[in-house]
Amino acid sequence: MSEERRTVLADAAIEVLADAGMRGLTHRAVDRAAGLPDGTTSAYFRTRAALLTALVRRLVARDQAELQAAGEATPELRTPAQLVDGLDALNRRRLTGEGRRRSLARYACAVESVRDAELREILVPRDNAGSAAVRAFLASRGVADPDARTRTLLACVDGLLLDHLLNGTTPSRDALEGLVAAALR
Repeated sequence: MSEERRTVLADAAIEVLADAGMRGLTHRAVDRAAGLPDGTTSAYFRTRAALLTALVRRLVARDQAELQAAGEATPELRTPAQLVDGLDALNRRRLTGEGRRRSLARYACAVESVRDAELREILVPRDNAGSAAVRAFLASRGVADPDARTRTLLACVDGLLLDHLLNGTTPSRDALEGLVAAALR
């Protein structure tokens, strides 16, 4: 039950951070979001730093699960259009509903990690089936240094996502097609 409760609290903390920002992330706000008695979050995560670390670990775990599932569900990428389709689907999930909230929390944590080495280490991009599919596609196209090109492409897609999250818009396929074309050059 203890681990399950920690997960519930970390998920509630993601919601609070997405809705209220870093200043609104308090033990009491997480208690309310989780529907638990006052003091529950504090009992599991004594300090704000401990709460934030748990939030980031849970956020990364959820993101990794999403990217792993997306990569596993994707047949071998054979065309640039298929890669664009996959990136477009990911961006749309991350700009609406639950995905939007996680995106808001992720970017807030990224900014916070500039001053916190532990958070920065947790947020380091990791391999998953999604990034492996992109890397394999670029390698199959003869792209020099597919590992570096994959990191660059995914960082550009992430920047595009941030821009559209801030502006409340959805990236066009043209923008994604341009990024994929650039990765292939």
